[in-house]
Amino acid sequence: MTNPFDYSQKFESFKNQTLYGKLDREQQDFIRSQAFVHRFTFQEFRQVVEISRDLSLWREGNLPDWWSVETSRSTLHGPALKKHLINNLRAHIQKLKNAPVVYPEEALTRPKQREKNLIATENSEKKIHGMCPVASEKTVCCNLRTIDAVENCIFGCSYCTIQTFYSDNIVFHENFAEKLKAISIEPDRFYHFGTGQSSDALAWGNRNGILEAICQFAADHPNILMELKTKSDNIHYFLENEVPANIVCSWSMNTPTIITNEEHFTASLEKRLGAARQVADKGVKVSFHFHPMVYYDDWQRDYPEIAATLMQKFKPEEVLFISFGSVTFIKPVIQKIRALGYQTKILQTEFVSDPHGKLTYADDIKIKMFKTMYETFAPWHDPVFMYLCMEKAAIWENAFGYVYGSNEEFEKDFGFKTMSKLLP
Repeated sequence: MTNPFDYSQKFESFKNQTLYGKLDREQQDFIRSQAFVHRFTFQEFRQVVEISRDLSLWREGNLPDWWSVETSRSTLHGPALKKHLINNLRAHIQKLKNAPVVYPEEALTRPKQREKNLIATENSEKKIHGMCPVASEKTVCCNLRTIDAVENCIFGCSYCTIQTFYSDNIVFHENFAEKLKAISIEPDRFYHFGTGQSSDALAWGNRNGILEAICQFAADHPNILMELKTKSDNIHYFLENEVPANIVCSWSMNTPTIITNEEHFTASLEKRLGAARQVADKGVKVSFHFHPMVYYDDWQRDYPEIAATLMQKFKPEEVLFISFGSVTFIKPVIQKIRALGYQTKILQTEFVSDPHGKLTYADDIKIKMFKTMYETFAPWHDPVFMYLCMEKAAIWENAFGYVYGSNEEFEKDFGFKTMSKLLP
């Protein structure tokens, strides 16, 4: 028989390599007792801990209750019982992942907004621009270029990758305007620049003169399309100032269910639409990103309703483009979500690897979601440019019925069709 002191040493090692310390005391005590009873291996221990964490985050019951019921139903003992319980637990979590997510009528508990420190870096040499981090020949890509006006975000979207890149500091560059002026721009070619990769583009307004500098950069280079992507309704700067024609304000669209449960501290859908309407009334072009589209039980009703609302509230000539994309994770984001411990159902689904090794929905789910939205927008197919973000050619072909032959062809068509709408 194994000496219990030997397992005590293993247990101490196991718990320090997992999220065990993040569980509440009841779950910790329960898992510890079962680990000693069944002599969990490290992989078994890790998996039980992660499943316990997920059930709590998803608000799908708790491990001690499930384990007790399953144990009472079985006549097995010893290693056979352990194998039975572990296998059934895996099957239980897989069943939850295979079904469309159902959000509760009473919203998931909202996390407390994390306090962050504002820091303005003086004369930092850090580079603020580059290619989109997912630009690749493995997917059909628009060759977006990014500008990091601010590092970190005040919003708390559960799926956001920004939370893995930065500390609690929010960094502004005091020499931001000078860095923009130093970006090399060829006057005879098209560029699509976007902010919003490292922070929300409008949440900060014109703090530290960032919007003023961006608008001046756009005015200095009429061959670029400067996109400001947001989930806020902070549009005061655009209503109070003259805006270059090659500025486009874009809003990330999601359903009220997802905004309420997963996009914490962002503007509501109604406020986003209202802000976009006011900006368009000022003569500034707008765009919309359905990204990420989230697969849940009512998606097939809720997302097309937004599309219908957009077509009712806006004229196609006011809208430069519309994009679609799905939930996509790098593994550190999944670890961060579990570590933070906020209630979320964003991981309550089955993910597969995409061409970049990230985790995302299976192709059939993506195709169904994108095709549904593309068909809903049928009246706007000709006047509004539509595209998929970070998707492989097969997804384009099945959802849109066509695909660009190369990223350069995509970029050229995007530039021609959007910039032509800016001409008087």
